[in-house]
Amino acid sequence: MAVKEAKSNEMNVRVKDNAQFYSNDLAINVSPTEFVLDFKCMSQVQDIMKHSAVVVTHQPVVISPIHAKGLVDILSKAIIDYEKKFGKIEKPKAVKKAEKLVEKTKKQKKGKVVTKPENYFG
Repeated sequence: MAVKEAKSNEMNVRVKDNAQFYSNDLAINVSPTEFVLDFKCMSQVQDIMKHSAVVVTHQPVVISPIHAKGLVDILSKAIIDYEKKFGKIEKPKAVKKAEKLVEKTKKQKKGKVVTKPENYFG
């Protein structure tokens, strides 16, 4: 069997796929040289003794400012294409209702001393 010589302009590319990651929360931190997109998945679990816990898994992605700007452009175009095909993306009614409840609670707490900090799970 003859060995084929590679041309100087040919390159082998190997793609390593990681497992898919579902994210229901996102934190973004910036510095002068990078954007850190911290995709998180938060879920509540109970063990066999009925102890409740919150499990947080995260997958940070670090990109340069120029790539962050490119991400905004390509994501904007993808959203426009999606809405042309499937209709306008809107918040579910349950989310709108939850936001109203949070706003109402904030108004009630205004001016009062809060001893317990608010968190994601109320």
